[in-house]
Amino acid sequence: MRRSLRPVTVGAAARRRRAVAATVPVTVAALLAAASPAVSAPAAAAPAAHGAAGAGDPYFPLAGNGGYHVEHYGLTLRYDPASRHLNGTAVLTAHATQRLGRFDLDLKGLKITGVTVDRARAARTRAGQELVVTPGRPLRAGQRFTVTVTYRGTPRPVTDPDGSDDGWLPTDDGAFVAGEPQGAMTWFPANNHPLDKSAYDITVTVPEGRTAVSNGVLVDQRTARGLSTFHWRQREPMAAYLATATVGTFAVERYTTRDGIRVYNAVDPREAAAAAPVLKKLPSVLAWESTLFGPYPFRAAGAIVDHAPDAGYALETQSRPLYDAAPDLATLVHESAHQWFGDSVSLTSWKDIWLNEGFATYAEWLYSEQHGGDTAQQTFDALYAKPAGDRLWAYPPADPGSGARIFGTPVYDRGAMALHALRTAVGDRVFLRVLRAWATEHRQGHGTTAQFVRLAERESGRELAPLLHTWLSAQGKPERA
Repeated sequence: MRRSLRPVTVGAAARRRRAVAATVPVTVAALLAAASPAVSAPAAAAPAAHGAAGAGDPYFPLAGNGGYHVEHYGLTLRYDPASRHLNGTAVLTAHATQRLGRFDLDLKGLKITGVTVDRARAARTRAGQELVVTPGRPLRAGQRFTVTVTYRGTPRPVTDPDGSDDGWLPTDDGAFVAGEPQGAMTWFPANNHPLDKSAYDITVTVPEGRTAVSNGVLVDQRTARGLSTFHWRQREPMAAYLATATVGTFAVERYTTRDGIRVYNAVDPREAAAAAPVLKKLPSVLAWESTLFGPYPFRAAGAIVDHAPDAGYALETQSRPLYDAAPDLATLVHESAHQWFGDSVSLTSWKDIWLNEGFATYAEWLYSEQHGGDTAQQTFDALYAKPAGDRLWAYPPADPGSGARIFGTPVYDRGAMALHALRTAVGDRVFLRVLRAWATEHRQGHGTTAQFVRLAERESGRELAPLLHTWLSAQGKPERA
């Protein structure tokens, strides 16, 4: 992913910013419990515990919620592009990780018309982005339950500290729906933190002639009485910020790759001519990345190429990246690499964002190197030549700080430089084994910087913490070894 216009990287054309000791994925319940003391099971004497209003993230304290894990979202939406009005019903199937007298959902704006828990009416209040739900009787720890929320209104995007908008962004023919890092709550009630990954069924009804594109596999499409309905299913676990329900007037292409991946491309006709030669390379890009990182992690793939000049970025929406305009090849490689690094292997905390962006940026370097462009070493050397006062060295990528910094140049380029420094230290064979092990062992799970360092040391048999600390966590321009 990500934000605004990306500065020119040496050796590549100007393009948009895209955007271990434990060797098995940590369970969601364990991660939720570890994220914040408030998420842990309360003392038995507490009669009606309140699930925490956030998952404990230092950068986004109110993102996510404590006390429960959402297993499945069933979202049924109806959107009118002319009036920009959205009607929604969200059915969340969850289980309590503690005793709950009440719990929160993240939902910003929109009018709530009803809330039930296990089909019984529940009390509700609003507090900023928090929808506080009080069921008729407390939920037991371990209890499976269903929350149904009906709502309506005109979704408003969230403006992030870097000045860009995310969430439900209206366009001249529909909506560009991109949720990183906060925007999912602008269009559905969610446990909106990467810690909480879930399966999804997303059904969207729009005026005939429009197409609604979401994640995973299209399981049903029908048109009647001037309305078209699209039902999408994402079975593999997905963080809420990676969900989309983008609406527009799209030309659609569908096919299955040699590896059995079901591809669905939706392209705004105004972007079709520029997008076609790049999208033609998608199967080969996915096949190339699969040789490096392991099997593609989802059943479906594709692209949504919108005409959204006010957005200014692309996003790795799970299984089907979203582009605000026709992407160049480097952007396609970047967003496709995120399917492994960011989507399948997800963040435990937003401070580890370099695990998404540094890895996807380094995939660009590798692709260039292996397809007749600059080598990764040439790109590294040109970046390293930047003076100590350049913004590349303004802060370390492994804990950049909240606000605009999480999508700044150090996270992308210095994050990729850290991976190249690792590659130089251990050699190509071991380095590629590290990348593949990271994507494989944490597949459909989560990871942290500390876990990555330990995995690299395990695979290489070398002490690498000092080297990676220098590139990821030390202030200023690192000295070359």
